[in-house]
Amino acid sequence: MKLQDNVLRAFRVAKVFRENSDYVNYMCFSANGESLITSSNDDSIVIYDAVDGKPKKTTFSKKYGVSNIQFTHAPNTVIHTSTKVDDTIRYLSLHDNKYLRYFPGHTKRVTTLHMSPIEDAFLSGSLDKTLRIWDLRSPNCQGLMHVNGRPVAAFDPEGLIFAAGIDCEMIKLYDLRSFDKGPFSTFHIQTDPSSEWTSIKFSSDGKMVLVATNAGMIHLIDAFQGNQLHTFSGHAFLKGSSIDVCFSPDSQYVISGSQDGRIHIWASDSGHKITTLEGNHPGATKCIAFNPKFMMLASACTNMAFWLPNLDELQDST
Repeated sequence: MKLQDNVLRAFRVAKVFRENSDYVNYMCFSANGESLITSSNDDSIVIYDAVDGKPKKTTFSKKYGVSNIQFTHAPNTVIHTSTKVDDTIRYLSLHDNKYLRYFPGHTKRVTTLHMSPIEDAFLSGSLDKTLRIWDLRSPNCQGLMHVNGRPVAAFDPEGLIFAAGIDCEMIKLYDLRSFDKGPFSTFHIQTDPSSEWTSIKFSSDGKMVLVATNAGMIHLIDAFQGNQLHTFSGHAFLKGSSIDVCFSPDSQYVISGSQDGRIHIWASDSGHKITTLEGNHPGATKCIAFNPKFMMLASACTNMAFWLPNLDELQDST
């Protein structure tokens, strides 16, 4: 089955899980698509089997809290940020629930964390107005950049370049090997001056960058020229709140959660709205992720839902 407009319109909630007592604040599929991990404001980490569609394991980070959780390149280790005690980034073994390493340095809440797609490097951005580069093998920061506001950052799909969103008005592209020489490209982006950028993501083909804001606007940017291709809006949002957005694995679609629990999907080439999916989420769908290998979508408020295309509907529509 190929990802097409009619397939996305046929996505329906296949399973709902109520493992959490508070909002899920981050979710991440493993690279092979077989597992999904979530972090929540209730200090829990839940691992789901995406093939069998069931929870596999729940563990807790009661002392430090947990957010921005994501898999490293090993299927049984993750990195996550802290919400209590301090702002240290933590490297956790899921196998025995032990911390392998700590990455101290940030002095305020870490809001951006992104693992390199190819190696042990990762990026972090914090409300302390710094962006840092790390390596899983060392507790010491490998690179430090000072900015004027809340930074957002992400690696490109090849892991050679990273984009940093600076001061909610420009995107700077850096070569990871020589980032200390400064950016090789800077794009000035016209956005609502009262809005704050909450995330930045590359499409899997590396041609586009998605910038999410806390003012209900999602900006699609050409990653080579810096042109603004489309601005997506119309989904319910609460001023100042963060709602997750992502690309489909083939880069053809942009998918967003919303304050009213719905899922919104646009075509990345035309900018047209494809569909709005009713998830019956009782709260805002703050987290959303598309499985990189399987035809599956995940979304979460306090509940977590797996979505699959309804084959009966697809047959009826053909």
